[in-house]
Amino acid sequence: MEFKQLVFYVLSAVLLFAGTMVITVRNPVKSALFLVLAFVNAAGLWLLLEAEFLAIALVLVYVGAVMVLFLFVVMMLDVNLTRLREGFAEYLPYGGLIAVLLVIEMAIVVSSSHFGVERMPEPLPLAADVSNTRLLGRLIFTQYAYPFEIAALILLVAIIAAIGLTLRKRKDTKSMDPAEQVKVRREDRVRLVKMAAEKKG
Repeated sequence: MEFKQLVFYVLSAVLLFAGTMVITVRNPVKSALFLVLAFVNAAGLWLLLEAEFLAIALVLVYVGAVMVLFLFVVMMLDVNLTRLREGFAEYLPYGGLIAVLLVIEMAIVVSSSHFGVERMPEPLPLAADVSNTRLLGRLIFTQYAYPFEIAALILLVAIIAAIGLTLRKRKDTKSMDPAEQVKVRREDRVRLVKMAAEKKG
């Protein structure tokens, strides 16, 4: 067995273990940490495929930004773990059915004549002076420019929808109106009161 193949099996085994622990562990903080481990091992698989840019982007964007933010949110929120576990047995059959369907679909795709292993041979190694970042950028902004822009538009709509769902007007919320603050005059805020001097007895 070659060293590259051994590294592939090790990274794949750890990735499967981490992915399983993400959905089975009960503590959400531990689940997020296992998700970080899964991302790091996925980045290692990208490195084996000589896709250094995608591997670094996966580590920097997901592990360095998204997962750290997710960890802070999970740790700051007062999550009621007992309430989260209440519906596990109720939704377990649905989750198992979806998992079986996903496994069947993956088996059909891998074993089909269009997406089989013989149809997709191992990619040829790139030369030392070839930059896959430049090749990826050229493909994104030429051949896949419209799908890239559509994906960006969908993400923008998702961001706007998330902001719209979280903005709820409550009665106890205190806010300031800058236009009203600019119109303030001295007479409205300051009142001079003249009082008679008190005599000391």
